[in-house]
Amino acid sequence: MVATPEKQQQITAPNASGNDRVAVLLMGYGEVESYEDFANYNEQALNLLTAKFAPVPTWVYPPLAKLLAIFDFHEWGHQHGNFISPHNKIFEQQRAGIEKNLQEKWGERVKVFKAFNFCAPFLPEQVLTEIKAEGFDKLLIYPLLVVDSIFTSGIAVEQVNNALVSLTDGSEHWIKGQRYIPSFYNEPDYIELVARLVEEKIAKDLAVAHLPSQTGIVLMNHGCPHEAKGFTSGIVESQAMYELVREKLMYKFPLISVGWLNHQTPLIKWTQPNAELAAQNLIDLGATAIVYMPIGFATENHETLLDVHHITHALKRRNPHVTYVEMPCVNDHPDFLKMAANWANPQIEALLSEQAVAVNPQLAAVQATHHHHHDHDDHGHSHSEHSHHH
Repeated sequence: MVATPEKQQQITAPNASGNDRVAVLLMGYGEVESYEDFANYNEQALNLLTAKFAPVPTWVYPPLAKLLAIFDFHEWGHQHGNFISPHNKIFEQQRAGIEKNLQEKWGERVKVFKAFNFCAPFLPEQVLTEIKAEGFDKLLIYPLLVVDSIFTSGIAVEQVNNALVSLTDGSEHWIKGQRYIPSFYNEPDYIELVARLVEEKIAKDLAVAHLPSQTGIVLMNHGCPHEAKGFTSGIVESQAMYELVREKLMYKFPLISVGWLNHQTPLIKWTQPNAELAAQNLIDLGATAIVYMPIGFATENHETLLDVHHITHALKRRNPHVTYVEMPCVNDHPDFLKMAANWANPQIEALLSEQAVAVNPQLAAVQATHHHHHDHDDHGHSHSEHSHHH
């Protein structure tokens, strides 16, 4: 198992085509914009999401998807005049803005493509087919999702892997370099921006009528089920992010609570308090104004819009004397697009400077059958073997 000089030669041989370009695959959920697509969207979402945590047999998905579509249609169609989610449009602005920032540094060597987990014609497989056709062989996987979990980046990577398997031909993989950007829940720039947006909003609209101690702030996280079949579900990271933002605001505004935007599904225990209960609790402590700020979402979607809208509506009926402010996600805020591009720079640099590695997907099966023997044979060599490569 010790790496021989020949082997190393083969590993570090520069890529013959000298392709020095990086495709950045910016990934988001995507949201359907017409009712017809709803049942299909729900079925895909259930397959990818619910399968990770719910004790639900797969035959339930198609009928359940249709049922959910009927509920959604009621909610979107009747109550919101056929609400069209702005999510995809905002995500395209994020893609364009991140690309513009990156091209200022890298020029045409970097191109940003968008992929949506659930929405044709931007499904990961469709977009990777295009990336391959354009001759890219270096890929930066970039889920524009605030918290890494099995339901966010886990699904993104799962879909990329499935697509790459079906796009493989022959004994050499077309991808010669790959990098990944984990979520940014603890990036100081992001924390700083979110807290600043809240402070500016309060100063502009609320400070004149409400004391700081009467100004309640609900920082909204993406709801998480407590049990996710042993997958990381994002609770720990979301909690950490909430604490970081709260730390920036609490000396001025004591009434701050996390509010989880849950999909209250049956059989599942979700993170608490949900966004509605969180606000009510602050009102009970004397808040005369409530600011809703989504921190667990970078891009507006029907949860941050409709769900929060419904919550505000319900709270208003019970507490008519309170002022409610619903803030947008960071969306295409220029500061956010700049920082998002900055997070990509070191990975692009790494991809452009790394030697290309030819990967033979057919060897995976061979390795699977032989490999575990070697692991026992020579523990002694494993460290020295690695040191050769550096």
